[in-house]
Amino acid sequence: MRSITVFSSIVAFALTTNVATATAQNQAGDPSARLAAVLPADAARHVLAVMGDARSENLPSDALANRSLKFAARGIAPQDIAHAADEQLMRMRTARDVLRTARSVQPSGDEIEAGAEALREGVKGLDVAKLAQSAPSGRSLAVPLYVIGSMVSRGLPSDQALQRVQVKLAARASDADIEGSGRDNVGSSESHANEGRSNSGRGNAAGAGQSGSQGEAGSGAHGPPSGVPGNAGNHERPNTTGHGNTPATGKGHP
Repeated sequence: MRSITVFSSIVAFALTTNVATATAQNQAGDPSARLAAVLPADAARHVLAVMGDARSENLPSDALANRSLKFAARGIAPQDIAHAADEQLMRMRTARDVLRTARSVQPSGDEIEAGAEALREGVKGLDVAKLAQSAPSGRSLAVPLYVIGSMVSRGLPSDQALQRVQVKLAARASDADIEGSGRDNVGSSESHANEGRSNSGRGNAAGAGQSGSQGEAGSGAHGPPSGVPGNAGNHERPNTTGHGNTPATGKGHP
């Protein structure tokens, strides 16, 4: 009888340990549990509610959780994280509708997430539609959209970024090739911009002792290419605008 009692105790202990281990593992891999651990209760509830809305619309809810966790790790204020989740959900809805209309098929979660990020970086919705319309049938748009967004975030105009990716898609380039061309094109654009700024400085110095009209012409002939904003490269700054506004796009918004 005693042996049965001991055996039962061992089994119960093993079951309890397994349940505790499984619970800990689930919490470690569950974005919802991690949000509750790193955000104040009100902010966590807000983000979870936004995730629930996304889930009900078949939008990538885990992407919202991961963005919120990333911003929390960077020390962004909880209220800004909650607002960023609102805006990203609106961008996801826009990306889904644009892609679905342009291709007449339901976009994947990866494509919706990439489209939302492209819109956040300042890619025009019309250019997202053009990409979807011109891409080969059945081709995932996730990587092309991320690459266009990356180009625009570094100062390349949206239509030019679209054209560069369209050329690659027409040539049936792989995702790796498109990613590589995106890095090469961005590097070329940044080098050109730096060269322009350097030449502008030389032109100003050379024109210092000349007539006013000559000096102005020299300085105006150089500088960053059209479309390169002065704050290029400034990313992930928290947005503190009020709730319910049109989702912010362009650099500087989380």
